[in-house]
Amino acid sequence: MNAPILEVSHLARAFGSVVAVNDISFAVAPRELVALIGPNGAGKSTCFNLINGQLRPDRGVISFEDRRIDGFAPRVIARLGVGRTFQIASTFASMTAWENVAFAVAAARREDGALRPYALFRWRDEAQGLLERIGASALANAHCAGLAYGDVKRVELAMALAASPKLLLMDEPTAGMTIAERRKLMQLIAPLARERAVAVLFTEHDMDVVFGWADRVLVLDDGALIAHGTPDEIRRDARVRAAYLGESAL
Repeated sequence: MNAPILEVSHLARAFGSVVAVNDISFAVAPRELVALIGPNGAGKSTCFNLINGQLRPDRGVISFEDRRIDGFAPRVIARLGVGRTFQIASTFASMTAWENVAFAVAAARREDGALRPYALFRWRDEAQGLLERIGASALANAHCAGLAYGDVKRVELAMALAASPKLLLMDEPTAGMTIAERRKLMQLIAPLARERAVAVLFTEHDMDVVFGWADRVLVLDDGALIAHGTPDEIRRDARVRAAYLGESAL
């Protein structure tokens, strides 16, 4: 494995008496796809929110490119090279797909006044290129309010790629997609990570996606990291079977 770009050490976060993330440590390297899985409430989204600065950890260290970032604001972390998509897709519903992506491009370039009349047209070609890269060029002129949820997730991914991230956090990237759409999306993400040396950390409930595309798998249960390894190692892990997957899922 290459030298890690993200290192998480003894990370912990509680909400009152509920421990959401409990002393977890892991690393992710460039060109690596790492899946973070676990049952609902296991702490996956909380972990993401700690890494990208939406939450502050109670304990632990988060390092990105050997620089400690825990406690930094999300906008600072984003500008360092950390992209993010969300479990519930976040786009401007009244704007078209290309306008959403163009707005993300303008933000990445730190352009003021991106929402002034006609300002977004400066970034239209780049936005169209990003949509084409993730197989969504046909959606360019559609308003996000009228798109299927899986298509909104693809637009959000194009927005996350606008800043050319070095680390991409994807929370349930294939939610709302058909089996064919899930396969197509991962067929785009995997080579993108390899070719551009992007590290990808993603959560996912579809085990076909996890076992078909992840280089390594991290398994959370009740906020704790109970297993980590290759997909084959996770398939055979008795703790994972008991806590999450069950015999039928394997």
